[in-house]
Amino acid sequence: MPIQVLPPQLANQIAAGEVVERPASVVKELVENSLDAGATRIDIDIERGGAKLIRIRDNGCGIKKDELALALARHATSKIASLDDLEAIISLGFRGEALASISSVARLTLTSRTAEQQEAWQAYAEGRDQAVTVKPAAHPVGTTLEVLDLFYNTPARRKFMRTEKTEFGHIDEVVRRIALARFDVTINLSHNGKVMRQYRAVAQDGQRERRLGTICGAAFLEHALAIEWQHGDLTLRGWVADPLHTTPALAEIQYCYVNGRMMRDRLINHAIRQACEDKLGADQQPAFVLYLEIDPHQVDVNVHPAKHEVRFHQSRLVHDFIYQGVLSVLQQQLDAPLAEKDDPPAPRAMPENRIAAGGNQFARPSEAREPATRFSITPSRESAASSGRPGGASWPHAQPGYQKQQGALYRQLLDTPTAPKPVLQTPATAELAGHSQSFGRVLTIVSRDCALLEREGGLALLSLTVAERWLRQAQLTPGAEAVCAQPLLIPLRLKVTEGEKQALAAAHPALTQLGIDMHTDALHVTVRAVPLPLRQQNLQILIPELIGYLAQQNAYDVGNIAQWMARNLTSEQTSWNMAQAIALLADVERLCPQLVRTPPGGLLQPVDLHSAMNALKDE
Repeated sequence: MPIQVLPPQLANQIAAGEVVERPASVVKELVENSLDAGATRIDIDIERGGAKLIRIRDNGCGIKKDELALALARHATSKIASLDDLEAIISLGFRGEALASISSVARLTLTSRTAEQQEAWQAYAEGRDQAVTVKPAAHPVGTTLEVLDLFYNTPARRKFMRTEKTEFGHIDEVVRRIALARFDVTINLSHNGKVMRQYRAVAQDGQRERRLGTICGAAFLEHALAIEWQHGDLTLRGWVADPLHTTPALAEIQYCYVNGRMMRDRLINHAIRQACEDKLGADQQPAFVLYLEIDPHQVDVNVHPAKHEVRFHQSRLVHDFIYQGVLSVLQQQLDAPLAEKDDPPAPRAMPENRIAAGGNQFARPSEAREPATRFSITPSRESAASSGRPGGASWPHAQPGYQKQQGALYRQLLDTPTAPKPVLQTPATAELAGHSQSFGRVLTIVSRDCALLEREGGLALLSLTVAERWLRQAQLTPGAEAVCAQPLLIPLRLKVTEGEKQALAAAHPALTQLGIDMHTDALHVTVRAVPLPLRQQNLQILIPELIGYLAQQNAYDVGNIAQWMARNLTSEQTSWNMAQAIALLADVERLCPQLVRTPPGGLLQPVDLHSAMNALKDE
């Protein structure tokens, strides 16, 4: 058979095999189109499990008459227009395949009206011919889509459909997931003329909790722990059930959303499971409803035909972020289940008035963070309609080059978690607790890694590289308790000699205090956890160097090992900016206040301006 281009009708039916798996797939695609159109009310009518009729009505922006026929064409969409848009998708739909694929295996009627039109228009397409007929109709502002006789022209596909009850169960589950994603949208579901589900739009937090209980059940609501976790461009919100009260029925509630898009992502599930594993049995699963917000440039949603999976550009960072967020809630809020009553706001730690930041810009009062049980999952109705992005804050223009790194660092100075995390203290920091001296005010960055400071009425140069090394040493040196070990997503396994194996056995108590979890067998060592400062390092290079260092030592002092690691860690910054310098000095002043009183050599160098000024004097 010669190579030939497939006819459009056949190509659409092939695409329908990926997009239209069952009636629930049709409901998902059409409801997502309604959400992208800014709808605040969606009515879903089903007959015979979707085999006979699927009708979706919304009050969105509608489709113009001239675009109705085009809407049923393949690869026709209003969501994206360029490759740049594809790299930062903020809408639920973007391929322009759904309507064309559905109309190729069913009888489809599209009726729509925009606010600018005096009358509505209706487009009809059927089966393989797909000839679109457009005629006037009566309809309010919005869109109605009717899908009749699904798979009527593909008997083989129709035979694979399950019973009416089973197919409606899948539709009900899809609607539940969408209702959890958009608390600001009213969704009604009917089957064979009977109203089965009514999810009313809510705005206030208490009402959100009631809607959560309606969808997920009272048992989940009773044992739900609220999460609100943020770091840079990553935000995690939602609820996770107390693992101590998780039952097999409750464990079926596993809903995750990335930028408002419902997902079944293995990386996210693994992070949550790992955070709960100490409190769950071997055969138990966690129950959760979580919403992850991330810069659209850092996630690719165009990797799965049904868009059920995503690919993160920094998967390790996302995994660890979710792990830490869930773990912190389980550790600190297990005794505070979600309640219907209004809880007082959690106290917020305010950063002190840092001189290095220049004035009071980081010490001004800000609004206290609301309790973790109160947060907005979706934007206002107007912003959702205008941006086309469901379920979260929008990124203006979504330009890849916008200055998010510097903004994230400033947010780290301004924001603190709702539940303060324990601070790793050295003996020196414990002795000098409450010390409020500062290095001074940062004026500018000199020679990429030095900061020019205004200090005690004069000027001084501070080496940011040396300051970072001292900070890491303080973070790595255990205080009253051992440094917290951070589990690795993929344990590191290395081959060792007999001498290195003996050295690791002798150094094991010191390594444990430093948060390094190593296990040796006959010929290998497996690194399962490291302290936080080591997470972003190249461990395949650092750990062999550490093992070589330990093999040369006769005694294993925790302080000496921490000092060696601090000196051998690779800096994340090749050149510094003002925000990074201010953030670094704030951490150094907090963890290493002794350096402010008595700066060590190589850290701070006063600048003598008198000789320079004298040289400029006119004789």
